[in-house]
Amino acid sequence: MDVGFIITILVIGFIGSLFSGMLGIGGAIINYPILLYIPPLMGFQGLTAHEVSGIVAVQVFFSTLGGVWAYRGKGYINKPLIVIMGTSILIGSLIGGYYSRFISENSISIIYGLLALLAGIILLIPKQQSELNEFEGFNKRLATTLAFVVGLASGVVGAGGSFILIPIMLVILKVPMRITIATSLAITFISSIGGMVGKITTGQVLFFPALLMVIVSLIAAPLGVKISKNMNSKVLQWLLAILILVTTIKVWTDILL
Repeated sequence: MDVGFIITILVIGFIGSLFSGMLGIGGAIINYPILLYIPPLMGFQGLTAHEVSGIVAVQVFFSTLGGVWAYRGKGYINKPLIVIMGTSILIGSLIGGYYSRFISENSISIIYGLLALLAGIILLIPKQQSELNEFEGFNKRLATTLAFVVGLASGVVGAGGSFILIPIMLVILKVPMRITIATSLAITFISSIGGMVGKITTGQVLFFPALLMVIVSLIAAPLGVKISKNMNSKVLQWLLAILILVTTIKVWTDILL
């Protein structure tokens, strides 16, 4: 395999995993579009949407694992949220990951674009950010339903679903930002199990590029967590919003044009 291609994959994986630790995302919202578009722009053979979603599914699993490990014992991970939303999103992602092989590549890109667009819309909704000591609980039935739907869609595109899960937790379930970041990493880790298993068992994973992504994920995600702890929560929220906006514009530009 070309050395330039290997370096490109490593850089892409590092960037995605760094943001994964910083913002509590799996990294798919970054890695899916740049894995799809950057290699061909640099003269390398392009990857198909199925191959990209397979690689991303494996990368998300390990980047969120590294992020959760870095957050252990800090008091930000909410166990009831993990149990309720994690179980629901896992079931949904298993179903979505398995049936993704029957969905066309263009449809996978459209589903990804719809998720990113929805996440951006939710983040624009005015909200009162609650503090850590003000968080009393959440609507369990609503959390279960939303997590299952996110799992279905994220299983199809190989994402952990965190880029849509975080806006849902912040705006709809009214979870504080710090708890949202740490807990969403744990929920996305659970979700990524279903997506990864579905992609591997249906032969949609290129293992060498996926291995490269895994190596940098375990380094970059904990580093992102350290950076996040020293940043204002509003800055983190704006970074996430900008990231989602840029990705949404790029994906829908390619779909429509």
